[in-house]
Amino acid sequence: MTYFPEKHGSSASSSPGASPPRWTLAPKMSSWSITPRKLGLFIVAVAIIYSLDAFLLVSKPHKPQRPSYLTQNLPYNTSVLPHAAFQPPEALPHRQSDMVDTFASYKYRNTCNISSLDLHSAFSPLCIDRQSLLTAMSSGGRIGHDTPYMPRGCDMRWFSTEEICEILSRFEKVVILGDSMMRHVVGSLNVLLRKDLGYGAVTDWNFSPVERRECFCNYQFNVKACSVQGIFKTSDVVKNDPDSLACPANTIDVIIEQMIRFPIPTDELDRLRNLLPTKKPSRPYAFIFGHGLWNDLDLQATLDWLDVVLDVSIQQAPWLSSPSRTPPSRAKSKHAAKRERSKHGTGFWPRLFLTPNAAGKEKPDEWLVSQGNKALMIFEEAVGEEVRRKGVEHLGTWNMSIQSNKFDGV
Repeated sequence: MTYFPEKHGSSASSSPGASPPRWTLAPKMSSWSITPRKLGLFIVAVAIIYSLDAFLLVSKPHKPQRPSYLTQNLPYNTSVLPHAAFQPPEALPHRQSDMVDTFASYKYRNTCNISSLDLHSAFSPLCIDRQSLLTAMSSGGRIGHDTPYMPRGCDMRWFSTEEICEILSRFEKVVILGDSMMRHVVGSLNVLLRKDLGYGAVTDWNFSPVERRECFCNYQFNVKACSVQGIFKTSDVVKNDPDSLACPANTIDVIIEQMIRFPIPTDELDRLRNLLPTKKPSRPYAFIFGHGLWNDLDLQATLDWLDVVLDVSIQQAPWLSSPSRTPPSRAKSKHAAKRERSKHGTGFWPRLFLTPNAAGKEKPDEWLVSQGNKALMIFEEAVGEEVRRKGVEHLGTWNMSIQSNKFDGV
């Protein structure tokens, strides 16, 4: 699964076709084969956008600064309910997209039968900074099985597609590195960026009639049948179907490189090097990491994987690390010293690490010890502590996914 062959010849087709598609067949969990593990990754995608937005808000060299609604004294919330566990969202303009179905204008909204309100239930107050957001989202959950997700203590924004485009346009490139979970995350981002619930995550411009049936709605995330048709970089959309992208032309660049195992193969490291310019670009790069299951949640393997990725990145792009007043230890390697400077210095290097979601009841018995929920919980806690020491922020997904169905248990 580390390499995906080229797409085969294109075949135009404007609809899924006349023969019954998979998503109409019972009883695979309702009309989009609703699998909240994968739908829940829309929440992860929005969390990434929120985190990227916050990275720039607090970075001194970059504008704009924190929006006024996070700094000014807000008027009294007239919608507050006494003795309520969760207060309604503030009746302010910036919370409008949190309280409506932002998927209403998306392609195949009614056919795929999913609303953004099925995924997230808004409340007040909003998280005031990036760290409070990551803590709230890592420790949030659901009130009941398959109910909408809610962060703990403070809420997230559910951005509109227009807001997502504006946030991503502040970065030269958003680089996503990791395993199959990260592929689903970038697929969810593409659904949001293309405003297409039916085929937003896949290269539908070259689909055969069979693929249009087999990779529709939730089945576009099918690992075995449709992963080869996934969209791995924005430039492919710009080249082949530019009108499907909701963002202004040539303003965003999101790309994923699958690096699933440690040790990391040489060709995968070469592809990472090719993504990074040696000279500092006009806009910053952001990195989203995800790793674990392919090495059976081996903590040391994941940390070694991350160290290699960080070392190669700094080696190829020295501008990611800026001189620090605190001299690194002489015992450190050359690249470890640069990583230390990037942690304590003035370099702007947004980095976020995602740990795997909870396991479901369909997970094969052979993996229940090495990749079951106990192992996942221990791994998430340990990774969070260790990556923060490396200057990388962490978002856990176990809590947000434990009370949801998983199509294949993974």
